[in-house]
Amino acid sequence: MPIQISNDTLKEHLKKTFGFSQFRGEQEAIIQNTLQGNNSFVLMPTGAGKSLCYQLPAIVMPGTAIVISPLIALMKNQVDQMIAFGVNAQFLNSSLTRSEMNRVKNEVLSGDVKLLYIAPESLNKQENLNFLQQANISFVAIDEAHCISEWGHDFRPEYRKIRAIIESVDEKLPIIALTATATPKVQLDIQKTLNLEDAKVFKSSFNRKNLYYEIRSKKDIDKQLIRYIKSHSGKAGIIYCLSRKRVEEIADLLHVNGIKALPYHAGLDPAIRMANQESFLNEEVEVMVATIAFGMGIDKPDVRFVIHYDAPKSLEGYYQETGRAGRDSLDGTCILFYTYDDILKLDKFNKDKAVSEKENAKLLLAEMVYYANLGVCRRKQLLNYFGEYMAENCGFCDNCLHPTPTFKAEREVVLVLQAIQETEEKFDAEHIADVLEGKVNQYVQSYDHDKLPVFGAGKTVSWNTQAVDDDDDDDDNEDEDEDNPTPKKPKLKKKSQKDNHTEDEKSPWISFIKQITIHGYLVKDIENYGVLKLSEKGLNFIQDSYPVTFSRDHDYEKEAEPDENDEMNAGVGAKAYDDALFELLKNLRKKLAKEKNLPPYVIFQDPSLEEMATTYPSTQEEMAQINGVGMGKVIKFGKPFLDVINRYVDENEIETAREVVVKSTVNKSKIKIYIIQQVDRKIDLDDIAYQKELSMAELIEEIEAICYSGTKLNLDYYINQVIEPDKQEEIYDYFLSSDTDNITEALDNCNIDDVSEEELRLMRIKFLSELAN
Repeated sequence: MPIQISNDTLKEHLKKTFGFSQFRGEQEAIIQNTLQGNNSFVLMPTGAGKSLCYQLPAIVMPGTAIVISPLIALMKNQVDQMIAFGVNAQFLNSSLTRSEMNRVKNEVLSGDVKLLYIAPESLNKQENLNFLQQANISFVAIDEAHCISEWGHDFRPEYRKIRAIIESVDEKLPIIALTATATPKVQLDIQKTLNLEDAKVFKSSFNRKNLYYEIRSKKDIDKQLIRYIKSHSGKAGIIYCLSRKRVEEIADLLHVNGIKALPYHAGLDPAIRMANQESFLNEEVEVMVATIAFGMGIDKPDVRFVIHYDAPKSLEGYYQETGRAGRDSLDGTCILFYTYDDILKLDKFNKDKAVSEKENAKLLLAEMVYYANLGVCRRKQLLNYFGEYMAENCGFCDNCLHPTPTFKAEREVVLVLQAIQETEEKFDAEHIADVLEGKVNQYVQSYDHDKLPVFGAGKTVSWNTQAVDDDDDDDDNEDEDEDNPTPKKPKLKKKSQKDNHTEDEKSPWISFIKQITIHGYLVKDIENYGVLKLSEKGLNFIQDSYPVTFSRDHDYEKEAEPDENDEMNAGVGAKAYDDALFELLKNLRKKLAKEKNLPPYVIFQDPSLEEMATTYPSTQEEMAQINGVGMGKVIKFGKPFLDVINRYVDENEIETAREVVVKSTVNKSKIKIYIIQQVDRKIDLDDIAYQKELSMAELIEEIEAICYSGTKLNLDYYINQVIEPDKQEEIYDYFLSSDTDNITEALDNCNIDDVSEEELRLMRIKFLSELAN
């Protein structure tokens, strides 16, 4: 039944309960729509005040509002908030005992509860349905409504039954469905599934202008992570990881590096998980390391950074998780560490899903790959994904502040638009790319697309040969500004597994078409995923074309490498490390090697000396963190090197940058512990490899990592079985006289008959264990 409440009265309740004087955005209109007994569909970005859209009407309306919510942690957090505001709110879920459930139900039936949070799984229980049918329900709010859609990033089958359940309680109940992440296709699916086609849609812009988006290579990620957090000391942040194990490892890593951090994941005891969450909310720790279960509905407005240690499963998930930064409207930083390896891992996780679900997951991952690799303004990409067009670059993301090289294209844009037109706007980017490249496959032939005028017209593309020209942008017409970018295809190193599809296998046209879409020449067909249609702007472009500026894709492997010209640009002799100290350390190494009759590399290799000359370790613990060192070597060789470094630092009054040294946690890898134990028991390496489902090459790689960390391993029992004594002696003598332990050089230069790479690697382990560890 509609309720008449003036806007002034609503504002009085807003001030009295929540302390705000004004509504934000469309909050007031949404609340009034619910008070009038109408259905609402609300799309509003994280931090824009979605929760208030159902909390305030629940307070002013008679009866109890039902809030369907997906996570127990989310329910508890919101209930705690409402109780703090003096509003009686409760939740009904599996965390309650039978007596607690009965108490909540009795309070609802007596009319004392204004908001009842309930999980969709709990709605399915007959006893709860019977209870709700007796209660005075004011309306139903469905939070995180994207969980309804199988096209969404967080599909929950239980959500698809919600509409039928609501109708069994009272078919006249007003419904308000809310989400912060929904593409146009997901929006349509939500409305159809909930039978909300007649609902009033309130759609706010997805543009979070205060968030800075950046993607970095995952190279040296731990060092990058520590350096970033320490440079933002005292700021609250969230680090998202894909696995519980990784969450624990990174929390430990931060802790040993002096950063107050705690883990959060579903595998923790509920009491510990809740205590960690409270510590973060109460500013007792600065950083929460978490799986994606953390953050939904968490009301911490001052999160200053959100870091993705691993690639998310979808752009929706990425957008929702980054949205937890800067909810107070102050600047927030969102950093994603990217490697295509993460995408391959995520794809493997999907292998046991149903066929349709697996295909959907693959499509969502593909969107994530393109977002990472495109040189286009990040904000433009995100908004385009959610159905918004943005003409200008944002100027507040890595692609805007550090653009990739640009190139111009005109003919190719026309070809793409004509190909889509000639194929009757019924196909996706991959099919259009096949047509343009003239690929004769069953799919193309079945539609006679190999007979079209555009078939094979794009076998060569100008941007692969065109010189880069960043300064010649003035002749771009229309609303294409000079910073507008577009990419080639994603490029990352191909994996050895034959069944893995890498970015290199995709046509460069697909990435190009993605950017054309972002520029507004194409629009996505909402009903048919991936299908592209011409926009009015695209139709006009065919008739009156002009050069358009695009950006090249990122190549994160190359970007992670140091610039060859950095040294030259920095001036003669300029290096990342202290050259004078490096020479002192090299001379000391040479002296010790001569005394001990060892090759210098056995003591410390050049990269280790360079790092010492960069970070100036002053203690055994700090030196043990240097790459290729480990405590074993420190104890055996470290003291004279520490003496030289400390004396050099004192004499030159150097202020050391110790934050560059990343302290590592104790190696807790179960497989490494298992290998050490089995080797101590003299178990055959073939048996160890079999038990752990490793190839021999992979097992030797694990053993090498153990050896290089300073742990001494005795493999004589195995080596004596597989390598003849004379050959062992030859290989040992080679490493003793060689300037390097590089295996490729050993294969080329050792002059030992019929020696294999495996034999050399095994003998290198023996050699280093005996002499270096």
